[in-house]
Amino acid sequence: MIKATASDKRSPKNIALHSDLVMVGGGLAGLCGAITAARAGIKVVLVTDRPVLGGNSSSEVRLWVLGATSHMGNNNRWAREGGVIDELLVENMYRNPDSNPLIFDTILLEKVVSEPNITLLLNTAVYDLEKSDPDTISKVYAFCSQNSTRYELTAPLFSDASGDGILGFLAGAAFRMGAEAQEEFGEKFAPTQAYGELLGHSLYFYSKDVGKPISFVAPSFAHDVTQKIPKFRSFNTQEFGCRLWWIEYGGRLDTVHDTETIKWELWKVVYGVWNYIKNSGNFPEAANLTLEWVGHIPGKRESRRFEGDYMLIQQDVVEQRAHYDNVAFGGWSIDLHPADGVFSEKELSSCNQWHSKGIYGIPYRCYYSKNISNLFLAGRIISASHVAFASSRVMATSAHGGQVVGMAAKLCTEHGLLPRDLADPTRITSLQQALLKTGQHIPHLSLHDAEDLVQSAHISASSELKLAEMHAAGEPQEMSFALAQMIPLQFGSTAQPLQVIIHPHAEAATELELELRVSSKLDNHTPDIVLDKQVIPLQAGRNCVPLTFSLTNHPLSSQSTIQAYAFVTVHKNPLVKLFFSDQRITGVVTVFNAINKAVSNYGKQEPLEDIGVEAFEFWCPQRRPAGKNLALKFTPALAVFAAENIRNGLQRPTNQPNAWVADPADERPSLHLSWEEPQNIRQLVLHFDTDFDHPMETVLMAHPENEMPFCVKRVRVWNDREELVAEILDNHQSQRRIHFAEAVHTKMLRIEVEHPSALVPAALLEVRCYGG
Repeated sequence: MIKATASDKRSPKNIALHSDLVMVGGGLAGLCGAITAARAGIKVVLVTDRPVLGGNSSSEVRLWVLGATSHMGNNNRWAREGGVIDELLVENMYRNPDSNPLIFDTILLEKVVSEPNITLLLNTAVYDLEKSDPDTISKVYAFCSQNSTRYELTAPLFSDASGDGILGFLAGAAFRMGAEAQEEFGEKFAPTQAYGELLGHSLYFYSKDVGKPISFVAPSFAHDVTQKIPKFRSFNTQEFGCRLWWIEYGGRLDTVHDTETIKWELWKVVYGVWNYIKNSGNFPEAANLTLEWVGHIPGKRESRRFEGDYMLIQQDVVEQRAHYDNVAFGGWSIDLHPADGVFSEKELSSCNQWHSKGIYGIPYRCYYSKNISNLFLAGRIISASHVAFASSRVMATSAHGGQVVGMAAKLCTEHGLLPRDLADPTRITSLQQALLKTGQHIPHLSLHDAEDLVQSAHISASSELKLAEMHAAGEPQEMSFALAQMIPLQFGSTAQPLQVIIHPHAEAATELELELRVSSKLDNHTPDIVLDKQVIPLQAGRNCVPLTFSLTNHPLSSQSTIQAYAFVTVHKNPLVKLFFSDQRITGVVTVFNAINKAVSNYGKQEPLEDIGVEAFEFWCPQRRPAGKNLALKFTPALAVFAAENIRNGLQRPTNQPNAWVADPADERPSLHLSWEEPQNIRQLVLHFDTDFDHPMETVLMAHPENEMPFCVKRVRVWNDREELVAEILDNHQSQRRIHFAEAVHTKMLRIEVEHPSALVPAALLEVRCYGG
């Protein structure tokens, strides 16, 4: 029994925690940053004011995670973010292909609590801090209402990934809200004068069919949406959850301090929308539907943006500018919405989504405060203009940046540095290389690891794919869209011509227009340059069409031989059908000049005025089971899948597949690493192909598969005495690390892999070995 005597005042229970890094915010940016730091070996306190992790991706909000892949609706090939965020998305795909947000919650929680270096504080809100001097945070105060406990959190380093930037705000870090004027950064998409309008909040809802008629009586506060919404948009009963992103409001208010007001207005709209669906008489198919879930907190897009030593701007996004300190990348469109949201006089679908021709790098200088010396920035609050923020704000991009902060905190801890110190050109390489080791992709950078024993090994393989043909399967298919087969080739003055044979089927005599296209930037995949154009006469029936394309005229190969993707482009002809192949091969894909309205892709981007974005066509893959490769024959055979690729420092296709791919006829494909002298191997790192083109949306969208068809599931590792030293039996992840309790003393490793299927040959993107 506890019996407390009367008292004038009591204090809550107080717990003091000290760590190397205090990460404020449990969204994907904070979560991925905390995991990255903890795995690198430093102590982290992860504090969040919510009961679950994931922020806008959690079951509280239920927004799908997206980034540079943009629903496969842009020209960013193999652009899914790497590292921890990739691990989370691949794991969710494996366990949760139906995209249940509750299951995603458990995956995030499991990953965090599995890290012994993380202390997790849920339901704990930061409300105050102390500073040792005007530029340095020394202590943060937080309170958990669930256990009535106050926490005092001390560390040499702090990171704000809280979304609204509560830590930076309390610390006095320089920040902005609203849009900059055009004249400040020369951004043509910015307004002529600075203004305070912001992107609003959204509130989602789910419905379900209960198999019997269900009535609905609207609460008294529900809006009559037919009267309240000026440009009323039609609904259908299949659109719910984050598909109704446009139920948005708050852009003209203070999106920090007016959040509760905004939430109430969104509740009025949501219940009004549901009342309209159930009771207007326009949706008889909704009779058996009930309202299963309505969000209790809105998904927030924009509030404060903090100033770092560099501010990302529109030109960085559109021109894909190179920076010496690029550490992450983005690729979502510049995506701005009407400030009035659902109450706008503009069309509700008139969000402004403008894409660039490829992914862009984000400098490290965007990830720390310019005036608080020990404060990192992560998530949507990083140093970016309002226009650039419209692209960098999305969750997968934010998570990728969170990983930067986690690894930077590790290096700062290890070397006694402050965040700004790492931006020194003599130090930034150490951060970039450390990130690349984890699977983080950074545009135009490759891993150079002096400790990797594979770099000094002799490499051979039991076979290497020489792709001479993608065999036709089934009947020819109608051309719904123009299409292009992406082929990795070598261009240069001495390059042999490419000879291709296709077999189009014509309903009647006609002509077929074909082109060989390339991209104007080496790692881009926008086919914006036509190298050759041919018009081929076809007879009725099946045709055999040989094509010859010169490979000496690529605009980037004038000074040297280059590897790059070519697009064998077939323009749409309603009289023509094409044969497709069931074969799927790492780094080989067909793209279509199709439409994806979800990301403002109407086949071509055509700005009607000079707003600082480019006009170009969209050529995008189709989701499996569609999106098959075009049936083709090649002469010479494509010899770009060599075993040497596994040590080139790239872990995904870029300007070439960057993979060893075995011959499908090889029944026991294996990779051989050998050294002149015996090595003591403590760790083996393998990178697999988990299809970096697949966006892996986390909620609402069901996926046809839970494992990527290119991913090798079974691996066996043998030493020079033919002893089995390691085995992976059921892999589905991109990166796997094998740690040996006792060093493997050997002059050779044989890595035996199984083909994922009869139609997909085995591939490895990278192998690294470490001794000790």
